[in-house]
Amino acid sequence: MADGGGPVIGVLGSYGGRNLGDEAILTALLADVRARRPDARILVFSRNPAHTTLAHPGVEAVVWEGISRADTTETLARMDLLLLGGGGILYDSEARRYLRLVVAAQDRGLPVFTYAVGAGPLTEGIDCTMARDTIAAAAEVTVRDEESKLLLEEAGVMRDVTVTADPALMLEPEEFGSGLLRAEGVPGGRRLVGISVREPGRAAERLDVGGYHRLLAQVSDFLVHRLDASVLFVPMERDDIRHAHGVLSHMTSSEQGRILHGDYQPRQLLGLMRHFDLAVGMRLHFLIFAALAGVPLLPLPYAGKVFDFAQRVGAPALRGVEREVEGPLLAEVDRLWDERTARVADMTGRVAWLRDRAWNTGKLLDPLLAGL
Repeated sequence: MADGGGPVIGVLGSYGGRNLGDEAILTALLADVRARRPDARILVFSRNPAHTTLAHPGVEAVVWEGISRADTTETLARMDLLLLGGGGILYDSEARRYLRLVVAAQDRGLPVFTYAVGAGPLTEGIDCTMARDTIAAAAEVTVRDEESKLLLEEAGVMRDVTVTADPALMLEPEEFGSGLLRAEGVPGGRRLVGISVREPGRAAERLDVGGYHRLLAQVSDFLVHRLDASVLFVPMERDDIRHAHGVLSHMTSSEQGRILHGDYQPRQLLGLMRHFDLAVGMRLHFLIFAALAGVPLLPLPYAGKVFDFAQRVGAPALRGVEREVEGPLLAEVDRLWDERTARVADMTGRVAWLRDRAWNTGKLLDPLLAGL
């Protein structure tokens, strides 16, 4: 033990940025580790330690970006194990930022476990080299999807890599009452469709903002009339609100559109999903939540991780959001609604299998935890 008592376990990922997908990963990871090692003290490397300690009671959070090597060394000296992940952090120009801390940990002899990490795109030399070297020296390597395994192998990783699943699949919902929907201005008496949009950014650089806003407006209008529905945009991070407004501005039926504005936690958003009759979305964890809730869903893949998840749950995975192709998207939405009962039945079995894969990450971690 680093300083007496239970072991100190560090968790390094994209935390503290107020992205609800990343927060869902952290919520599930913390619950898994605590269930397996209740005496552990958990230290989270965060962009915003104050937010992390408020959102995740019982953890210690430290800032790690922009601090000196001496401060990093002092923090690592307190730890018995470093968990890298989960989530998509090993990608060009960003991977090196996380892996510098991993290198420092390994230089101290600290065991490193990659916890259902996501990778890609991963092509830049420095990122590939650091990933190859650090992952080769990890105690155990788990990734959340097949694409991440393939990309690590292409980067030169020459060791066993186990594919599990995204940690958020382990979450259980909290109640999201109808009163909360009314407070958000969502009208009653109509079907409700959940929609997820995102900003272009580095993860979706090919998106043309105006084009995809118009395309999703057409899809939303179609759903309003086809299903006699209202649509609710669910922001997974703050900038999604602006893009939801962009879609609404192109809708002819914008009076039937609402944007979720409350400050909710991941388990609450998972509880919200039970109110949806259909889900159409871009954000991975919005789609994960919909699948967990048994909601028929149409992913709009902007990246490999979304396409991989769509395949794993048997959902259609059209890339029309990048190509501004209206016809195939509307036809697929129509087909999804007509076939929703059969599709949900198929998806339910697939999601159960994925949840087992997600739990397997912790099972692989057990031997390390037992030795601390």
